[in-house]
Amino acid sequence: MDPDPTSNVYEPHIGDSRQYMRDIILGVNDGLISTFLLVSGVVGGGMDATDVLLIGLAGALAGMISMSIGEYLATKAQGEVFDAEIALEKIHLRDHREDEKDQLKEMLANMGLEEPGLDTVVNIINDNDEAMLNMHAALEFGVVDSERRSPFAAAFASGTLFLAGAAPSIIPFAVFDDTTTSLLAAAVLVGIGLFFVGAIKTLQTKKRWSTSGLENLALGLAAGVLSFYVGKGFDWLITSF
Repeated sequence: MDPDPTSNVYEPHIGDSRQYMRDIILGVNDGLISTFLLVSGVVGGGMDATDVLLIGLAGALAGMISMSIGEYLATKAQGEVFDAEIALEKIHLRDHREDEKDQLKEMLANMGLEEPGLDTVVNIINDNDEAMLNMHAALEFGVVDSERRSPFAAAFASGTLFLAGAAPSIIPFAVFDDTTTSLLAAAVLVGIGLFFVGAIKTLQTKKRWSTSGLENLALGLAAGVLSFYVGKGFDWLITSF
């Protein structure tokens, strides 16, 4: 449910987990959906429960490793780009101070700050080298130290949660011998997981939990049905020719 704009209760911000929200949602949701698509496709293709279990485990481990490495490298590269930009900004502030001051004035004016206060604010910031650098980093590059992501934390969150998301699609095939029963059980577990992920994220996004949960559920299960029939079609092609 959206926050009440008339409420006088001070509501704190999300905090240190905010910058990792993408990794958390992407990791678990990708594990839920991609693994369910994988097992749906191979069940549709006519494989037995043991084969599906093996393929599901291999897919889950491959996805976990791929997500972890990908997030580590992407987050590290992003941090290195920011560091290079900030290093260049230090040179600009040293050698082209007036240009940078004019640029800051323009950015603050675009944010709604007007004269006569605009010049006063710019002059106060310009008198402090650290403040000047931090303002340019935040406004020009979107870099705020408290919002920067650790490559290791991003990799761990994405990889671990991918594996957790993959589990509901794999476990039924370790329990049941019948692939139809296993797939139905997987669909139920994955559906619960998808709805839960969609709903739980609204604790931070402040959107309606039921709408978010149903949206995530519908998209995931629709993709699973499509994957199943793609597998069926492939099986038909193989057996017909």
